[in-house]
Amino acid sequence: MNEFRLVEKLMGSAFELIIVDDDKSKAEELLQEGRAEIKRLESLLTEFDESSFTSQLNINAGIKPVQVDAEVYKLIKRCINISNLTQGAFDITVGPLKKLYNFKNEKFVYPEKHAVKKTISLIGSQQISFLSDNFIFLKKKGMHISFAAVGKGYAADKVKQLWLAKGVQNGVINASGDLTVIGKKSEEKPWQIGIANPDSANEVLCYLPIENASIATSGDYEQFFMHKGKRYSHNIDPRTGKPVSGIKSVTVISPGAELCDALATAVYVMGVEVGLHFINQLPQTHCLIINDKNEVFPSRNLNFKYAEK
Repeated sequence: MNEFRLVEKLMGSAFELIIVDDDKSKAEELLQEGRAEIKRLESLLTEFDESSFTSQLNINAGIKPVQVDAEVYKLIKRCINISNLTQGAFDITVGPLKKLYNFKNEKFVYPEKHAVKKTISLIGSQQISFLSDNFIFLKKKGMHISFAAVGKGYAADKVKQLWLAKGVQNGVINASGDLTVIGKKSEEKPWQIGIANPDSANEVLCYLPIENASIATSGDYEQFFMHKGKRYSHNIDPRTGKPVSGIKSVTVISPGAELCDALATAVYVMGVEVGLHFINQLPQTHCLIINDKNEVFPSRNLNFKYAEK
């Protein structure tokens, strides 16, 4: 069996598609089909093209409903369901809060309290109306939805679906380190996924064996700032409007990449105790949390092993 791969920047991320097969022409054709599917979804969901459904919804926020593709309508519905399930810890309307915090500057300046309070009024799934014929209305002017936290995962799920329908038995969709795997690496061995040390991205802290599943990590590796001696992430709690502290990384394993993406973000916001309790109640779903003291917290029944020093 040979590994065939395609590496390309898609959806603003480095994607690597891998198929393990004996038939070179079949594998290469399926890699191209996978690439085409990701590009199709990028054009549907991007915020950087005014003609996309996402941009049209944001441009018309507080003005008028927009008719979207049935696929986008269903994706937004699923996002709202996850938002409800996580009691608002995951939220696709969090965009305006992210704009309020200027994380680009060397010196971080906390926004004014009144500005945070005003912006929070634009956040929340209850601000999205689902109308008939796939019309969606963002109720307030200034609202902004983004699929940054689930788009790559959704694309990985769709490529996996496409490949499985074409008979692929072993493969990987790698979206900037978030992985979706089909089958095993070989007949005897599952795919071994390394979890990076939050303080040294090149160093593997532990390994997770996975097969026929997805894995996603939300971490503050390079995206954090210090404020009054405390470390804060660029992740923002949609419920409080404040940056999150206390966690360096969250890795979630589940059957679907879209769900992994969303839950990794949600657990990051929830914190160690609430996050573990939440994940332990979900079927076929596991997580590994590393807090700001580099302590490791696995969910129940998680199969992992520490890397040898």
